[in-house]
Amino acid sequence: MLHTLVRNQMLPVSLGEAWLYFSNPANLCRITPSWLCFDMTCREPDAMYPGQILTYSIRPFPGVSMRWVTEVTHVREPHYFVDEQRLGPYRFWHHQHIFEKKNGGVHMRDIVNYALPLGWLGDAVNSLIVRPRLRAIFAFRKETLANLFV
Repeated sequence: MLHTLVRNQMLPVSLGEAWLYFSNPANLCRITPSWLCFDMTCREPDAMYPGQILTYSIRPFPGVSMRWVTEVTHVREPHYFVDEQRLGPYRFWHHQHIFEKKNGGVHMRDIVNYALPLGWLGDAVNSLIVRPRLRAIFAFRKETLANLFV
């Protein structure tokens, strides 16, 4: 089953400032909770581009470490970019990052479509563990960004 998570946030910055921050993959480590042990394992890129491969190490559960490989598939500066999982914990992962100038700031929208392996068992794990953890990750991100862009 395909699951969707949508998150919206207003930031008091220009579209250019938002783009500079979010299009830099190194900043992802700064807005991810420490309990995920998220670490970029590839060389930090200078600029984002379609076809770019990014590699990470994550620890979704204590004692369980795994590689996560994503590809930046679409980039339309400064309005949006899309990353898709190529290797990792999901059967399918498609994450849209959308930025729109609005009310003197930037409306940022994340749309994540994802599916887990193992059919009905994966869906049960989503309800019990994955969805609450994704919500916690994005809640942390929202609070961190609100404090960062004051």
